[in-house]
Amino acid sequence: MNVTTTPHTTARTTAPAAVDIDWNEAFCSEGANCFRFGLDDSGRAYIGSTLTPGEYVSDSVEALRALISAVKAGAADHLL
Repeated sequence: MNVTTTPHTTARTTAPAAVDIDWNEAFCSEGANCFRFGLDDSGRAYIGSTLTPGEYVSDSVEALRALISAVKAGAADHLL
């Protein structure tokens, strides 16, 4: 899984290459905690927060599908 942050929050000397991400409408829960899912032209999947639009994680669509299935099955219930 790749984690990308805005240039001012990373130690990289060069900014990551610009990626054109087609974001879905944000999913918001109570308290305005909003997350969004997106895809780029090469089919990579992205998860980002509306609070930090320049930061996101990316991986393959298959990895995102496995993550969502695991969360739905209760793998992250201990965090609630």
